[in-house]
Amino acid sequence: METWLIVVIVIAVVVVLALIALAMAKRRRAGGERKRKQAREHLHEAQLRATRADKEQALAEEQAARARRERAEAEERATHAEREAQERAGRAHEDRSAAQELKAKAEKLAPGLRHDDARPGDRRDGEAAEEVVRRDETGETGATRR
Repeated sequence: METWLIVVIVIAVVVVLALIALAMAKRRRAGGERKRKQAREHLHEAQLRATRADKEQALAEEQAARARRERAEAEERATHAEREAQERAGRAHEDRSAAQELKAKAEKLAPGLRHDDARPGDRRDGEAAEEVVRRDETGETGATRR
């Protein structure tokens, strides 16, 4: 074989190898660009999701705070209602004690006298026989006569 033919074959092989190397480098660059593009998309999606998560977290914290506030208000109302109920029970106890004392005094003054025997016209000054003391919900008292 002639020398020039060997040189041409070697040059052709070198050119083919160079073209293969260029093609592989180009493919690697394209693959790297595709990966970078995909990575950018992932970063963008991550940012969107993080923003959405922050918003949801803020809404959840606001909802929890509202629930705690409502619970505290309900507990406060319940405490207030219990206090009012205790005050009413105390007033009822006082009224019951006063009624028993008055009943005992009445029994001392007129033994055997029953409630049915008392009549409004029995008073000398002409006023009604019975006074009813009402207490409204604010705790104020007022006397009404029957």
